[in-house]
Amino acid sequence: MGDKHEQAEQMRPEVPSTVARSDDKAVRTYKKTLESAEETYGEGERAHRTAFASLKHTHEKVGDHWEPKEHKGPSDPQAALGTPASADRRRPTAQGVDANASKGHLDEVARKVGIADPQSLTKDDLVRAIEKANARATARARARKR
Repeated sequence: MGDKHEQAEQMRPEVPSTVARSDDKAVRTYKKTLESAEETYGEGERAHRTAFASLKHTHEKVGDHWEPKEHKGPSDPQAALGTPASADRRRPTAQGVDANASKGHLDEVARKVGIADPQSLTKDDLVRAIEKANARATARARARKR
């Protein structure tokens, strides 16, 4: 584990802040996918979209960081497209929220991010509420860092 942990620690300054605040596997997944995508597509937005799509197969955004998912696979319709189709056919994204998770799991994530009474929300409304809570948490984390 030491080698993988050291590798992730060296990568942390080179990944987006939400990924840097995540577990070692999230950091390695994002960075290695980004490097591969940059070799294929060059540097830029497409390479970063590819890295986030890969991360969304194993992790979900919870607050200001990414946590391992209960199940593997795409988290939303955009991540399900894969590359290069995702560049040509944009679909809704859940901003890292695992929209394919069960309602019970989403209720649990909602409680973690401070949403009161999540069981009263529909699944779609819950996904949107978690997206907003995650965005607020990320903004607060970035403001503290300055």
